[in-house]
Amino acid sequence: MKKALLIIDVQNGMFSIEPPIHRGETLLKNVKRVIGYAKKQDIPVIYIQHVGPKNSPLEKESESWNIHEAISPECGDIIVHKNTPDSFYQTNLHQQLTNLHIEHLILSGIQTEACVDTTCRRGFSLGYKVTLLTDAHSTFNKSNISADQIISHHNEVLRWFADTITTGEWIKDNL
Repeated sequence: MKKALLIIDVQNGMFSIEPPIHRGETLLKNVKRVIGYAKKQDIPVIYIQHVGPKNSPLEKESESWNIHEAISPECGDIIVHKNTPDSFYQTNLHQQLTNLHIEHLILSGIQTEACVDTTCRRGFSLGYKVTLLTDAHSTFNKSNISADQIISHHNEVLRWFADTITTGEWIKDNL
């Protein structure tokens, strides 16, 4: 089953928002690790880049809109631009995946309860096998719920739509 790694909204602006992204350095480390593994296995890496409104942290063509420098795309990587939490809605993602004969999506990125959740569910609904890397997605603390609680909740709920495993477990299982 041919796989692709999706990295959702890991952009500079997501690291400039207050409160800060939860465990941002760990997130970057895990995403970088899975990118390295994917490249060694010839698994396509697809960056999803959110296009925010003017004067937002993800305003198109701004420095904060760029993919985070710790995981910058390389030649041959695909970048898909989106305007909503759904990486498939009004984008060419599904067509890109079809062209590459992808059947299995490996998900990582930001923001757990929005773009990661929506893309996971939508990928499942489109017939893809989905794996969510439980330690390679993150979000922000909210006034009434912690980022840890949000992440834990989504790792539990999204198991109905995806295999939920850590980055290390996924790499080990795919050696």
